[in-house]
Amino acid sequence: MLPVHFLLDGLSIVLINLLLAGDNALVIALAARALPPHERRWGVGLGVALAVVLRIVLTALAARLLRVEYLQLAGGVFVLWIAWKLLGNSSGPPDRVPAAPRLWQAVWYVTLADLSMSVDNILAIAGASRGNLALLIFGLCLSIPFVIFASNLLVKLLNRFPLLVYLGVAILGIVAGDMVLADPVTVRWLHPTGTLRYAVDAVLVLALVGGGQLRLRFFR
Repeated sequence: MLPVHFLLDGLSIVLINLLLAGDNALVIALAARALPPHERRWGVGLGVALAVVLRIVLTALAARLLRVEYLQLAGGVFVLWIAWKLLGNSSGPPDRVPAAPRLWQAVWYVTLADLSMSVDNILAIAGASRGNLALLIFGLCLSIPFVIFASNLLVKLLNRFPLLVYLGVAILGIVAGDMVLADPVTVRWLHPTGTLRYAVDAVLVLALVGGGQLRLRFFR
């Protein structure tokens, strides 16, 4: 029988995943929405599972992650690129969405976007696992069905209310801006204040949503 403290720490890891994985579930849902229904579960499941495996490896290096310059900056830029690509694939009603991407393309989007946006998750989980690799693997694997459920629920909402795609992309823009401003290089050079953070978030949201509208109007 597993010790009680092991189970409690594992549960805390699952709860951390659920509390911090809202943006991850959102980008997963946006990537999976353009897939045919029969491939959607495979795309979400494979992408999340692969991301969890890679996250286990990265969590072992969590103490060094915040000291790696340009890591969060590059991740933020990548999230912006993902948001732009997904806006093109996912805007509009499902029957007007462009030709669905291949399954492995969606899995690729899900995996890399999840990892790019998981620095906070990784650091929190590393602390909760207390260096116990078995506990880390247990907690992360147990969180997979919860993330898949949340992603599938968001897909249904996005299909029913297509305008939510723009809200989702706006949230990704805010996440990307926060990642860029949290990078050690950005902090050292700009010393970002709350005002600067709000300004960057606003610019990125307007650029993504406004640029997406122009793209739909003139390049479709």
